[in-house]
Amino acid sequence: MLQRTLFGTHVGMRWKSFLAPWQQLDWPLLGLTLGLTGLGGVMIRSAELNNGQTDWWWHWIIGGIGLAIILVIARWRYEILIQWHWVVYGITIVGLIAVMLIGSTANGAQRWIGILGFQVQPSEFAKIGLIVSLAAILHSEPASTLMAVLRALGVAAVPWIFVFLEPNLGTSLVFGSITMGMLYWGNANPGWLILMLSPIISAIVFNAFLPAWFLWVGGMVYIGWRSFSWPILGALGALAVNAVSGGLGHLLWGLLKDYQKDRLLLFLDPDKDPLGGGYHLIQSKIAIGAGGIWGRGLHQGTQTQLRFIPEQHTDFIFSAIGEELGFIGSLCVLLAFWFLCLRLVIIAQNAKDNFGSLIAIGVLSMIVFQTVVNIGMNIGLAPITGIPLPLLSYGRSALLANFLGLGLVQSVANHRPRLKF
Repeated sequence: MLQRTLFGTHVGMRWKSFLAPWQQLDWPLLGLTLGLTGLGGVMIRSAELNNGQTDWWWHWIIGGIGLAIILVIARWRYEILIQWHWVVYGITIVGLIAVMLIGSTANGAQRWIGILGFQVQPSEFAKIGLIVSLAAILHSEPASTLMAVLRALGVAAVPWIFVFLEPNLGTSLVFGSITMGMLYWGNANPGWLILMLSPIISAIVFNAFLPAWFLWVGGMVYIGWRSFSWPILGALGALAVNAVSGGLGHLLWGLLKDYQKDRLLLFLDPDKDPLGGGYHLIQSKIAIGAGGIWGRGLHQGTQTQLRFIPEQHTDFIFSAIGEELGFIGSLCVLLAFWFLCLRLVIIAQNAKDNFGSLIAIGVLSMIVFQTVVNIGMNIGLAPITGIPLPLLSYGRSALLANFLGLGLVQSVANHRPRLKF
């Protein structure tokens, strides 16, 4: 009996010694990450079952590689990136330039580079590069001054321009959400952030409903008055920017590709082009509605198995979940994302420094925006912008980038101060 006790104690000590480097790891976050990735593989396989594709297993392989990356990064002290953030930023820019020079084109967009037989999408990894760069900049100089905000915007603008020119409207919007979220967490005046977004909204409202545009401009003038040390200049600046952006709405609209215009408009009334730009959305809504409460069952969804939704395993994977797992399955997915985001907020709050906290918020902004927009476009509440559902949609570069970002967050969690009692 004594020998068994000693043996058990020895084994327990060995396990504790083995797990010591990950003692502070956020295990709920890791479990949610792996759970969603596992479900993604199951649903991708179901979506590919009858369309001749058999590469669903790559989702799990990349997930396994991603798990290894998380565990390695979690042991590594993230603070070292403060010294190397300009190198990370430079690599990000070089990757985006390489896409424009030697990238391959598909569906009218030049987004991929062939490396060792694999198609890599640098813009996905550029999201992580942007998060690291902005976190380092805002760590050294919080966004409490207008100059600090403009500096951060200048850093974000360069990769954003390259991504927009690919063209990749969806990822460029993700860049914007990351920047806004990190600026807010970095102590930027909320009024400044609203005024930064106001030109886009002004251009849309000006061309959609002119009376509402006057109300919008009035609101922006008031915010400009309250948000700056020089109220009159702030108000006049807000008026000028919104007036110019409203008049330039037609010009900005002309810069978009035809398929991008369709994606932005047809979600309001997909029946205008039921066999063209509105087809995806119509079929997705039919699939989700057909799932009912409990779903039709795995591999039993008619819309999914009869291939009514093209490329369903990527941007429209949520429609397969809605049809085959029903309302309950969809609700479980939403709750999983909610808990995952809650863990990110908790890690950001408990980080030992602003740099780690900003990294967590950057990853949070990326995941929240992509989740809301992707699910919104699947159910007809948002335009189709080509944004994948994190951890669930098929896409090796996107999945690996998500694991890289979550690995950095795990490093922040693993090196936070330990509570002593």
